[in-house]
Amino acid sequence: MSSIAQRVLERLDAELSRTDDAGRPAMTGKVAVAAVVGNEDGAHKIVADLFQGLNDIGFSIPAQGCTYWNDHAMGSTDYLDLDEPPEEVATTTATLARNTAHLARLLTEHRYPSA
Repeated sequence: MSSIAQRVLERLDAELSRTDDAGRPAMTGKVAVAAVVGNEDGAHKIVADLFQGLNDIGFSIPAQGCTYWNDHAMGSTDYLDLDEPPEEVATTTATLARNTAHLARLLTEHRYPSA
């Protein structure tokens, strides 16, 4: 996980003590997703750590809420140098977007119960 992502999580920890008018944690009802560039095992570890931290703060994670890209083993291609995302990444990212929008709509219409 990048030092910037780690800092964001650490700063979001301050939100643990904030609640809304119904007593729910301030981040409850907000949806979080992740996009990672790195090797497959590393991407899974980053997503696991990131989602655990975000869930602790109150974020909801949609089904298939992450997407990642990794070059071939020992490869040197930078994602920014690709002309377009590989088909697998594009398909996964589209699914992530649909599931995220769906969950956000559900949580907007049906909030979590108050504390």
